[in-house]
Amino acid sequence: MFLGSSCIYPKLAPQPLHEDAMLTGPLESTNEPYAIAKIAGIKMAEAYRHQYGSDFISVMPTNLYGPGDNYHPELSHVVAALIRRFHEAKVSGARTVVVWGTGTPRREFLYVDDMADACVHLMKSYSGAELINVGTGMDITIAEFAHLVADVIGYIGEIHFDTSRPDGTPRKLLDVSRLTNLGWCAATSLHDGLKRTYAAYLSHEYNTEIASSTGSL
Repeated sequence: MFLGSSCIYPKLAPQPLHEDAMLTGPLESTNEPYAIAKIAGIKMAEAYRHQYGSDFISVMPTNLYGPGDNYHPELSHVVAALIRRFHEAKVSGARTVVVWGTGTPRREFLYVDDMADACVHLMKSYSGAELINVGTGMDITIAEFAHLVADVIGYIGEIHFDTSRPDGTPRKLLDVSRLTNLGWCAATSLHDGLKRTYAAYLSHEYNTEIASSTGSL
């Protein structure tokens, strides 16, 4: 199984993003090198299937989140970044949290355990050459998502959107009809997934503090 990414699809491809949309238009410029690397991997898997009859399949995950994510203050992706930002604001008593962009772009999020389950399901049930999108089939605006994260964390301050910052792709929603037809759909709601992720974040932060205080970090 080769894991691609929803970034392989053109920036302005019709929504929801169908697997046939790959290579039909320009990519989002900010992640073009990453997307091209993923497309190269997909084509490599296709070539092995064609030349050697190898049973390689390629799946395209949507945005993933969950325990074990990277919470680096500058290098993390949107879910981990907002969890850390709202948590620190709650602890410090900050009155405002700043979120980049207008808040209008729409994004789809899949919990990591659901992703793992989908991969196992596909390895057991699918052997085709066509790409398979893996997601929930539902999206949410960044503004709605920010308020949901704040609610899960218990932050009661204001949320300010910095409209001078870029929004990126207007919408990224995967068409998951191929996956649904194979008998799989996501089981974890976004709210429940965020609660589990925040609990894991708190546990990691606590364990890190303990290790630091004992000199074992």
